[in-house]
Amino acid sequence: MIPRYTRPVMAKLWSPEEKLRAWLMVEVLACEAWAKLGRIPQEAVEKIREKTKHLLEEGFRPEDVAQVEEIEKETRHDVIAFLTYLERLIGPEGRYLHLGMTSSDMLDTAMAWLMKRAMEIILEDVDDLLEVLKRRAFEHKDTVMIGRTHGIHAEPITFGLKFALWFEEMRRNKRRLEAALETISYGKISGAVGTFAHVEPEVEAYVCEKMGLKPAPVSNQVIQRDRYAEYMAALAVLAGTVEKIATEIRHLQRTEVLEAEEYFHKGQKGSSAMPHKRNPILSENLCGLARLVRGYLFPALENDALWHERDISHSSVERVIVPDATTAADFMLRRLTGMLDKLVVYPERMEKNLNLLRGLIYSQPLLLALTEKGLPRQEAYVLVQRRAMEVWEDPQKTFREVVFSDPDITKHLSREELEKIFDLKHYLRHVDTIFRRVFG
Repeated sequence: MIPRYTRPVMAKLWSPEEKLRAWLMVEVLACEAWAKLGRIPQEAVEKIREKTKHLLEEGFRPEDVAQVEEIEKETRHDVIAFLTYLERLIGPEGRYLHLGMTSSDMLDTAMAWLMKRAMEIILEDVDDLLEVLKRRAFEHKDTVMIGRTHGIHAEPITFGLKFALWFEEMRRNKRRLEAALETISYGKISGAVGTFAHVEPEVEAYVCEKMGLKPAPVSNQVIQRDRYAEYMAALAVLAGTVEKIATEIRHLQRTEVLEAEEYFHKGQKGSSAMPHKRNPILSENLCGLARLVRGYLFPALENDALWHERDISHSSVERVIVPDATTAADFMLRRLTGMLDKLVVYPERMEKNLNLLRGLIYSQPLLLALTEKGLPRQEAYVLVQRRAMEVWEDPQKTFREVVFSDPDITKHLSREELEKIFDLKHYLRHVDTIFRRVFG
């Protein structure tokens, strides 16, 4: 389920070996807590620690996993198979493992620890991306380009404003991810239906503290899945932002636009049939993965409603969606960061495209100037639009030319006033203000 091109630490995090190590951590810490309460002999805990030290410090090996899986063929229960393996490894003291616990005590607490670590990796990725977005925003703060609405030329902006917009949205993503990290960082060791009938709350508190978690204030047999849903929702929104940025790059790289494009490496090939092709493959890949991550949110939402104190309809789902979504998010963020870091920008093409409509982008300031002179807005609108459509339909004409020669306009506006309307600087006079708002 794990994509091939991913950071090794994230891939390792969701490996069977690391899962069993997390399970073992919970079990050993629970034994330590019981020993502090006098329920388990201290020497038994020391024996458990001694026999499992290599698994906790060096990690489980593939052959260890294989042995657990072999036992599971008989038990048909993964947790019992794991405990059986440990009892064989430890000896008589192994009987103290899982004391007063139910499977979900171990599973959910270990899962919280793994999800916490995964989110910490993702937050590091976000910080890396924010750094690149900020650098490129300032690099292109004054790189003028046309802004588009509905895919049609609207009014001038700068390329740096796009990066500032993405930076601010990614910063909101970071806050959502941090909130999800807080929400997921809760464990539970409260027994079969959450009543602590056979385990003491002090055991739960001890294990959670040692694992960097908090005890759930109340639980039934499981940690409540609204926590998982919030976590997955934060990842889904993050994926949407990644797709937004990637979609923009895809549009900017279109041959007819070509204002920016993904870096094309030496020796890279774009098409098996057409040697001239340079395709936005990174951006397209990100758009596809975003659909995948968003898709994982729906089963997470549906997992919240379980029968009574718990069923296991959520379990099979989470074994797929949590490792896959976090791994994909990690991959997407690093790919996007690398792509934007090396993004090739063509200011000359931006300038050329800016002038494609031969000055029509100045229609709004002309409209506003006429209304300020006393013309009713709709009358001024019709006057400006009539001249604008004339330029649309005759490629030999410019908007400036028809405006300066229109007596219905010049009787209201002097030549000096018209010159100010056609000044590009007017559009960009508040760019610095926007940057101060975003970056401080």
